[in-house]
Amino acid sequence: MGQILAVVQEKFHGKQWKEKQIRKITDRVFDHIRDESSDSRDGLTFEDVYIAVLCVFNDINKHLPGPHHDPPTKDKLRSLMKEYDVNLDGLLNREEFAEFIRKLTAETLTAISQSLIIALILAPTIALMTKRATEGVPGVGKVVQKLPNSIYASIITLGVLLAQKSTEGCE
Repeated sequence: MGQILAVVQEKFHGKQWKEKQIRKITDRVFDHIRDESSDSRDGLTFEDVYIAVLCVFNDINKHLPGPHHDPPTKDKLRSLMKEYDVNLDGLLNREEFAEFIRKLTAETLTAISQSLIIALILAPTIALMTKRATEGVPGVGKVVQKLPNSIYASIITLGVLLAQKSTEGCE
C-alpha cells in the first residue's frame, strides 16, 4: 500500500516539487535563526538547530493537514547533528542543515502525504459506495437519496479529516 501511495504522490506533486519546498523552508529557517543569533559563526549551534527544528515542525503542523507531528527529542537531534556535521566543527552550515532537515522530515512528510491521499481519493470513493448501501435503510435512505453525491462525499470526507485530527494525542 505504501508503494502505491508513493506512486500516486509522485504523480500529483513530483519529487522535485517536494524537495524544492523543503529547501525553501530550510533556507528560510536557517536565515531567520542566523539573523537572530548574536554570534557571527557561519553555521548553527545545537541550540540554534533545536530552535530551527521547532520552527520547521511548527510550520508543518500549521500549514499541512493531518494530525499534529511532534519534533524529535533533544537526544535524537544531538545524534543526528553529529551525523550531518560533515566538517566536524560542531556547527551545521546551510548545506548540512538542509540535508539534516530533509532526513528529519522525510517520515513526517510521507505520513502527511498518505493522509492527504486517503482524505482526497479513498474517502470520497468509500462515501459513494456507502451511500448506495444506505439507500435501503428505513428512515435514513430517503435522506441519503436526496443528497447529491458531491455533498454526501464531502460530508464523509470532512468526517474522515476530523477523525484524523482527533487522534492527535494517541500517537
